[in-house]
Amino acid sequence: MIRETIAITNPTGLHLRPAGIFCNTASKFKCRVTFRYDETTANAKSVLSVLGACIKRGDEIELECDGPDEEEAMAAMIAVIKSGLGE
Repeated sequence: MIRETIAITNPTGLHLRPAGIFCNTASKFKCRVTFRYDETTANAKSVLSVLGACIKRGDEIELECDGPDEEEAMAAMIAVIKSGLGE
């Protein structure tokens, strides 16, 4: 299992479109991809879980990947967040 903390930098946070991109990226991998924000742990492969976390610009999340392709999943998740999630 690996963990990394990253700030959400896109202007509108994780609303529907960026949340979809976030989830689609996580869903490409076999490993479990979750994140923590405040007291919430959410499934990064579920749009409803991501939207329910109410993440805004500047919020920090702790990504956690656990499984056979965890390194690749973490690299992809970090890259998509840094790219602005389509915005």
